[in-house]
Amino acid sequence: MILQLDEIEEKIKESTAWEKFSEFLNLHYDFSKDLTISVKDVIVIITVIFITTLILKVVFKLITKNLPDDDKSKFNVVFGYFRWLVYLVILLITLNAIGVNVTAVFAASAALLIGIGLALQTLFQDIISGVFILIDQSVHVGDIIELDGKVGRVDEIKLRTTRAVTIDNKVLIIPNHLYLTNSLYNWTQNGTTTRESVKVGVAYGSDVQLVKKLLLKAASSHNMVLKHPAPYVFFDNFGDSSLDFRLVFTLNDSFQGAIPKSDIRFEIDRLFRENDITIPFPQRDIHIIQK
Repeated sequence: MILQLDEIEEKIKESTAWEKFSEFLNLHYDFSKDLTISVKDVIVIITVIFITTLILKVVFKLITKNLPDDDKSKFNVVFGYFRWLVYLVILLITLNAIGVNVTAVFAASAALLIGIGLALQTLFQDIISGVFILIDQSVHVGDIIELDGKVGRVDEIKLRTTRAVTIDNKVLIIPNHLYLTNSLYNWTQNGTTTRESVKVGVAYGSDVQLVKKLLLKAASSHNMVLKHPAPYVFFDNFGDSSLDFRLVFTLNDSFQGAIPKSDIRFEIDRLFRENDITIPFPQRDIHIIQK
C-alpha cells in the first residue's frame, strides 16, 4: 500500500514537472497584435537555423571541392551573401509555419526589395557570372581571351569583373556578365600554342611553286615559329587582281603574335623582291564614253 502511494506521488510530481515545462514552452511575448513569439517557437527557429547551417556547409564543400584555394576564398565571399539570404527565407517560412503572420512583413518590404533589385540588377548579373566562372573554370589567370574583338591576357578574376592586360599593355576591365551575353574565345584553353596566318597576294603569271617555297622560307627563318607542326601554305583563291596565298604557322606565345607576323611580312617582301615576285595592287579598267 505504501509502495502504491509512493508511485502515485512520483507520477504526480512527474506530471507537475511536465506541466511546468509545458507552461515554460508556451510562455510568449507579444511584439504586436499580429506578432507573438513563444519559447517553443524560439527553440524551433534555432533548430531549423542549425540544420540549415549544416546543409549549407555541405553544399559549400561540394561546390568548392575542385576549386583552387584562391578561387575558393573568392567564392566564399559570394556564398556568405547567399547564406544570409537563405537564412532570411528559411526564417520567414519557419515563422509562417509556426503561426506567425508574416504577410505584413512581406507587404512592407516588397516595394523596397523591387527597387533595390532593379537598381542592382547589373551588379547581380556580374556577381553570378563571376561565380559561374569560378565554378566551371572556363577562364584562368594567364589565359589569353578575346571578347568583343578585344584581346588580353587574364591578370585577375574578381567576383564582379575580370582584369586583363592587352597586347599594347593597357588594362582591360571586363564586367563578368559579358561572358553570358557574348561569345568568349579562349586562345589558350587547349594549350599555349596557337595557329596564326599571314595573307599575301601575288601577280598573275607568278611561279606559284616558287611563291610557296619563299613563304615557307620566311616562316621557318623566324625563331618564334615552331618547327612542329611545320608551316604550311594555302592557295586560297584566284582574286580579282592577284593570286591569294595564306601562310599558316604555329606560335608558342600568341599574345606576342603581332611581332613575328610583322617580321615575317618584312621577310616575305624582301624575298619577293630578290626573286622578282610582284605583289600587285587592285587594278580597274575605266572606259570613258564620249558623247
